[in-house]
Amino acid sequence: MPKTITAAVLTNDTGAHLGAYFPALAASPEAGRVVLGDPSGKAVAGARRGLGKKLVKVYKDHGELLAAEKPEMALVSMESRAAPRVIRQALEAGCHVFAEKPACLNAGEFAKLVKLADTKHLHLMLALANRTNPETQAARKLISGGKIGKVYGIELHIIADQTRLTNPAYHKRWYAQKARSGGGHLAWLGIHWLDLATYLTDTHVTHVTGFAENVGGQPLDVEDSAAVALRYANGTLGTLTSGYYLNRGYHTHIKIWGSKGWLHLNRYGGKPLTWESWKAGAPKGVQVWDGNTEPRGYTPFVQAAVRAAAGLAEPPVSSQESLRVLQTVYGLYRAQETGRTQSIG
Repeated sequence: MPKTITAAVLTNDTGAHLGAYFPALAASPEAGRVVLGDPSGKAVAGARRGLGKKLVKVYKDHGELLAAEKPEMALVSMESRAAPRVIRQALEAGCHVFAEKPACLNAGEFAKLVKLADTKHLHLMLALANRTNPETQAARKLISGGKIGKVYGIELHIIADQTRLTNPAYHKRWYAQKARSGGGHLAWLGIHWLDLATYLTDTHVTHVTGFAENVGGQPLDVEDSAAVALRYANGTLGTLTSGYYLNRGYHTHIKIWGSKGWLHLNRYGGKPLTWESWKAGAPKGVQVWDGNTEPRGYTPFVQAAVRAAAGLAEPPVSSQESLRVLQTVYGLYRAQETGRTQSIG
């Protein structure tokens, strides 16, 4: 029998991605039992559907749940304005925390939570689920194995649809309001690609600058477009375009240039991973990865987080890595406000 833990889902009426999180916990062997804390009650039906018999109790009060159940891990999903208080509650109760991003209105808030987690020897993990995708793992292995040599440059873009921004119902949601979300496309979607760039190349951002604007003109006070320039600790330079531009769907691109080749990740359309190496002895021409693209998304990432909370593995993303990507996001917003490049960390 695998070691099992109690996992708590702490949410409210602003919980995001719960439809993915509940089945992911249900599929996690180490999550033996799950308890739900939701003052609004809106997540209860979905939790019962997604978790089945693993859902053992529902609470209206997060503090009462933490005191009564003493879960080893808390999955916190709610708007950024409310998340830090609940994350702190969970950490103070001795829980490892998996948090829906961005989980704060500024990086300083999150830095205090990381300090608390470190003091208590707990993991604080942002939901950066693209890390565990099979093509990501394959690309990271190619880079760490020296297939493309020293990394010189990184090109990133992640583009979603502008159509959603035209819906009046969307305007009322927390991630469309800066006072509740902290930011727009960059904090909600671009953050994933910022994180993947550092994960793939095993480095971190030291400086960020650029622009974040509402170019589509919808009645929002968050950006729908960001153009970001990045400097990394290993000397690499990079760029990110992050925006809501399409009529529907996504368009994404990660290209990493090295001294001995290049690598390209393309999640939507085409081959998920291609590369070329001109190292001595490398196969000639463009190589195509033909691995299985499943499992992917939130299920394997949540499973990895649960295993970490059970003490069976390292976390899929560390507290410090979670903080650094938030410092990059909020550093870009500060650069936009001041017109000055921001140092990170």
